[in-house]
Amino acid sequence: MADPLQRYRAKRDFRITREPEGGRAAARGAGSLAFVVQEHHARRLHWDFRLELDGTLKSWAVPRGISDDPADRRLAVQVEDHPLSYGSFEGRIPAGQYGAGTVEIWDRGEWQPEGDPRRGLARGKLHFELRGRRLRGHWTLVRTRDPSQWLLFKSKASADAPAPAHEARAAPAPDAPGRALKNAPRAELPDTLAPQLATLVKSPPADESNWLYEAKFDGYRILTRIERKQVRMFSRNGLDWTERFAALARSLAALRLPDGWYDGEVVMPGKQGLPDFAGLQAALANGARGADALHYYLFDLPFCEGKDLRGVPLELRRAKLRELLGEEGGVVHFSSAFEQTGRDLHAAACKLGLEGLIAKRRDAPYASGRNTDWLKLKCRLSQEFVVGGYTHPKGSRADLGALLLGVQAAPGKAGPLRYVGNVGSGFSASQLAMLRKRLEPLQRESSPFADGPKPVRTIAWVEPRLVIEADFASWTADGHLRQASFRGLREDKPARQITIETARELGDAPAAKKPAAKASAKSAAANATASQAGGYKLTHPERVVDAHSGATKAEVAEYYARVAEWIAPHLAQRPAAVLRAPSGIGAKMFFQKHKPAQMGLDGVDEVAIEGDDDSMLGIAVPQGLMACVQWNVLEFHTVGAWSRSPGVVERLSFDLDPGEGVQWPRVVEAAKLLRTMLLELGLEPFVKTSGGKGLHVVVPLAGRCGWERGKAFCKAVAEHLARTLPERFVAIAGPRRRVGRVFVDYLRNQPGATTACAWSVRARPGLPVSLPIEWEELDAAAPLRLTLREAIDARPQGNAPWAGYEDARRTLRDAERALLRAGRTGARDG
Repeated sequence: MADPLQRYRAKRDFRITREPEGGRAAARGAGSLAFVVQEHHARRLHWDFRLELDGTLKSWAVPRGISDDPADRRLAVQVEDHPLSYGSFEGRIPAGQYGAGTVEIWDRGEWQPEGDPRRGLARGKLHFELRGRRLRGHWTLVRTRDPSQWLLFKSKASADAPAPAHEARAAPAPDAPGRALKNAPRAELPDTLAPQLATLVKSPPADESNWLYEAKFDGYRILTRIERKQVRMFSRNGLDWTERFAALARSLAALRLPDGWYDGEVVMPGKQGLPDFAGLQAALANGARGADALHYYLFDLPFCEGKDLRGVPLELRRAKLRELLGEEGGVVHFSSAFEQTGRDLHAAACKLGLEGLIAKRRDAPYASGRNTDWLKLKCRLSQEFVVGGYTHPKGSRADLGALLLGVQAAPGKAGPLRYVGNVGSGFSASQLAMLRKRLEPLQRESSPFADGPKPVRTIAWVEPRLVIEADFASWTADGHLRQASFRGLREDKPARQITIETARELGDAPAAKKPAAKASAKSAAANATASQAGGYKLTHPERVVDAHSGATKAEVAEYYARVAEWIAPHLAQRPAAVLRAPSGIGAKMFFQKHKPAQMGLDGVDEVAIEGDDDSMLGIAVPQGLMACVQWNVLEFHTVGAWSRSPGVVERLSFDLDPGEGVQWPRVVEAAKLLRTMLLELGLEPFVKTSGGKGLHVVVPLAGRCGWERGKAFCKAVAEHLARTLPERFVAIAGPRRRVGRVFVDYLRNQPGATTACAWSVRARPGLPVSLPIEWEELDAAAPLRLTLREAIDARPQGNAPWAGYEDARRTLRDAERALLRAGRTGARDG
């Protein structure tokens, strides 16, 4: 019998490529067939569409991507069959190999053929249904006159008709979760995970049988990551709140749950057992003693036991979660669904005093971001607002009178707030005192509102950073709140994301985005919006690059355009490498140091580097900076030499990387000790945040120091610190050696090695920025961690903390002699 994978194997050298070689796989039944779509950044970008059949993946290359518009008939070129194991392959195919480039999974799930799929393929017309995270519905493949070329399109009936009513379902069979877990793809546990969010709608969905309903909890959305018994709890925008919920973290650890991501909500039980948001905030304000009374309701399981469950239907994920949690008890609970559905249930929930309901499709995958697989129905009008000012108290009232509230014009949009009224009721005395304490340091001279109340002596304006939640009776004709009542602070939601939340008709609610969908003339024009730097064209400005904050490609472009003058001294004229994130930070990212020959990037060239025949990117500012943003670049990393003199070290860099268990004060201590040593050696160091947990210490050099000499000096400094203070420092890489200590990474000081550039965004949740800072700023109680939305307003001084950088240049000669003497003295003392 002929080997169906013979063509596949003949094209690849498996000693070089990491692609799976694939063995013979048994054919599975038509009811459990897999499909996958892989985004392939090869010589030409295309999407590989693969359907499981007869033990292999039937495969087509789709140059323009897969469209959800039935009018789009996309060319699909049939290629060789691939092994089933290729369905979970992601990574880089090495240069020189067939299909060289990066492969990322764009979508996957199950497919169901309509009729006999073998006969359909033989006759050149295959009808089928896709059940994926992005692609859902009925589709057709039709062969053209060229036997290798097909047309792929969605069925018009599938797109136009409402979703068919499902029959009432029984609970999943006991072995169904086990089968689902077994068949789910294996995956490493990601470091971060953006939550799935619900869309606010006016009424329950008409098709009630395919939906389950849970209580809308009045608390904080928390995602928990468990790996090797270590429990970490994160807010919806990626803040690590493990210490705030230490008691719950201990309770989760005691349950001995398997490694995975667990999604749920932390609440404070109040009267009649209903969640009490004010009580939750009071408990957190009381520290550990108050937090002991909190409860955690879990409702989803995106990852578990080394498997990615996001493509598994919701009700099976929930069944597995319920099995893991076992019987009710303690403070960690499974969030049960209600028996009833629809309008009657919504009315009953409101009568009980619940905040509302969450409706979820039973068969839905877990998809980060907001779409219509999850819906929220509120029992009362309430939402978040940004505080732009407050009035002084009158009569017997203390601390403040009312809060002046506003919203952003659009999510993530910087600019004056739109004034929506004030809230002067619902406060307790302790809340008034707390708010006054939080608002006083934020006072400013002018109003942050585009409209709103005129300045009077009774109003104090504040920087628009604090977010609160309020109930209200209705909106007035001019867009102001009626009868607003304070509910509490929202520390889990950034001010720049707060807009008017409007309930939609279900048919109007946003669906999950499909990048290859056909664009209208209007949206095509929007996708070609000019950026603020040199009029550089930016396509797909609406693409979300960070699901945690909702930040878009347009926001990244706006940020880099505004800091172009500040980043120029650190980036321009230096060899550079960039980190690209074509699908955002939740997907695959890769470093690149060469300019693709087929891409015309204005202001981006290649420059030589020392040590070999290789080269790196040379990026002009602002043209090249904005060209890279269009190229989906998030991070910029530079070599410590000028492009004009690649063999001469211009700056030395020390990356202080804290190991497990090292808190911020120890990182600060390490930086100050390093500074003291460098100053004693006659060098003047400067410091910047890394955008992560550590710090970068940079030393400007004069003279003609070569790479070997510079690296040797930095290594000697690191080893001296580790030898002198072994309980604080380590100079050898490796996570085990770093536990409880700070690793002094000197390896950035060699040809081709790079360090994150000052003012570069870092591809981490929230998009923090690496910032030049004053040494005195390290004395703050917490690290200076500003995101691209905060950095410019918070650091209007730009590069001022590094004033005097050029004047601080020194040669290494005297420092080397002093270090040699210190080493000899240390040896004698030892």
